[in-house]
Amino acid sequence: MKLDENADNGSQTPALAGAAVIRRRITRIDEAGAADDEDFVVREAALTVNVNDRELATLVCSPMDLKYMTVGFLCAEGVLLQRDDLEQITIDEEQGMAWVTTRRDHLGEKVFLKRYITPCCGRARASFYFAADAMLCKPVTALLQVPLATVLSLAEQLQDRSYLFRRTGGVHGAALAKDGEILIFREDIGRHNTLDKIYGQCFLEEIPRDDKVIVFSGRVSSEIVLKVAKMGVPVLISRSAPTDLALQLADDLGVTVAGFARGNRCNLYAHPERIVMKAGAAR
Repeated sequence: MKLDENADNGSQTPALAGAAVIRRRITRIDEAGAADDEDFVVREAALTVNVNDRELATLVCSPMDLKYMTVGFLCAEGVLLQRDDLEQITIDEEQGMAWVTTRRDHLGEKVFLKRYITPCCGRARASFYFAADAMLCKPVTALLQVPLATVLSLAEQLQDRSYLFRRTGGVHGAALAKDGEILIFREDIGRHNTLDKIYGQCFLEEIPRDDKVIVFSGRVSSEIVLKVAKMGVPVLISRSAPTDLALQLADDLGVTVAGFARGNRCNLYAHPERIVMKAGAAR
């Protein structure tokens, strides 16, 4: 079942992307010389998130899918833990404001975005940076199996869907997929925002995540692995490189990381047991 309104056409439509780009007069220089021209430039906006009448954070983002991004961000920070925690959300795109009312305050100001260094899962070599990470991250234990051919196919599908990137070169993309099919696809100027948008949609629509994979266009940093682990997704596929701390966290949190997934190759950096090498094996 396709969950994303854009899943059928393989990419974000120009109409949807229009909210995230502007036309700008430029001077284009190439081997023929300089000439006046016009180009598409990705938009950048700020969204201030207020929870229970308190200003919590300002997110810099592409101005689309703001409801999903706000909810996903609050899920990742432990402000929203269950679907009934969310009572109301209002987005004012013109003013760049989001107002959220929650039933319970799980973390509060004492913990939110506080620096906090602690061994990860009992090991001394990996540390969380924020208290919310230490409280919310649990090892991912899902026994998902994904054929290598599916890993490579999904990386290619992500590239094919990246309409805004092809138009502007200024955004990242991420997708939630199952059985080789992309179910949700999001683009944003911020790598983290793409995952928050997916997380938010999953939270609002109560979409299970332990049987799915995340496909990602950008560098896999520690923050990206933490977001994937908080979502409970067992496999992260990226077209780019990971960092050492990201892989330490992936080892400890049970997240499979496949990097440089391009063409007919990729590198398996963490928990390779979930990737099935033989063609036709169970997913």
